[in-house]
Amino acid sequence: MILEVRAKPKAKREYVKKITESVYEVAVKEPPQEGKANERIVVLLSYHLGIPKSCIKLLKGHTSKIKLFQVDL
Repeated sequence: MILEVRAKPKAKREYVKKITESVYEVAVKEPPQEGKANERIVVLLSYHLGIPKSCIKLLKGHTSKIKLFQVDL
């Protein structure tokens, strides 16, 4: 399954918000430097979806606020 994630780095509080079936908004406290925010997004998505982090892979958008993730359920 492919998920589109709208990232919000350097947020005051962290959350995962489902917008549609395949679009999520994820806010993280980490800055968008050296992939720290991307790593935290993977952690929050894995917790929210109830799957291991190893099942989530960033496909596109390493430096963009709109990212595509491959999720293996």
